[in-house]
Amino acid sequence: MSSKETASIQLCTGEVRHKRLRPVQNAFSYGVFFARLPLRAMQASPAKLRFFSHNRFNLLSFHDKDHGDGKQPLLEWVDALLKQEGVQDADGEIWLQCFPRVLGYVFNPVSFWFCHREDGALRAIVVEVCNTFGEKHLYLLESGNGAPLGYGQELTAKKIFHVSPFCKIEGAYRFRFMRSERQIADNSQEHHIARIDYDDDAGPLLLTSISGIAQSLNDRLLLRAIARFPLMTLAVVARIHVQALRLWIKRVPFFSKPAPPAHDLSK
Repeated sequence: MSSKETASIQLCTGEVRHKRLRPVQNAFSYGVFFARLPLRAMQASPAKLRFFSHNRFNLLSFHDKDHGDGKQPLLEWVDALLKQEGVQDADGEIWLQCFPRVLGYVFNPVSFWFCHREDGALRAIVVEVCNTFGEKHLYLLESGNGAPLGYGQELTAKKIFHVSPFCKIEGAYRFRFMRSERQIADNSQEHHIARIDYDDDAGPLLLTSISGIAQSLNDRLLLRAIARFPLMTLAVVARIHVQALRLWIKRVPFFSKPAPPAHDLSK
């Protein structure tokens, strides 16, 4: 979407996939919905929906304190962060992809901030990772020479943050973000895929993705998503613990949680 188009909140319906390759295989997938929030457009023209609220309780809601430093307004926080890290030209739309709160509850294992230039080019991506211990880390993905990023391009970041007790702090993540247009009936809709594959020192270990078809959020779509995936955000946490139990039963080695990284962000 170019900077000249009016952006609206999107609700994406799709699935999460996860596959562990060793020492035993463990794979699962499940349906989800997630939000894509155009932060600059939301600041200029707040959404007016009956069942969705910003910073207030509702059936579906989004709260600034769930992201960033938990204190500052999100646009102020991310603009300052990017400039501090040398990204001076992400002055276009910033799309935050995340799970919204359902009846006030949410847990986001990973959220993505897609930061664009004014001409619509993708300038940088901030990957916000949370673990179940209440800790958070940011991975900044950008070219380093000021060039825009391309959808489908593989981006890498060294793993330095503890997420799963069944993985060591070693190796690196490989990210690929893809976007395409799909014709459904008479409508052209965006299909978004975020892939995060993890390689430890022995090679590929985890293959994961989250994908969904985007539609402009309205009350009817929201109610349909809630009916299809009731209490989805509670289910996210429940599934994390169920899969951990499966790995423990399969005798996958368990690693104690180390101290968190000294810095909140890495490139």
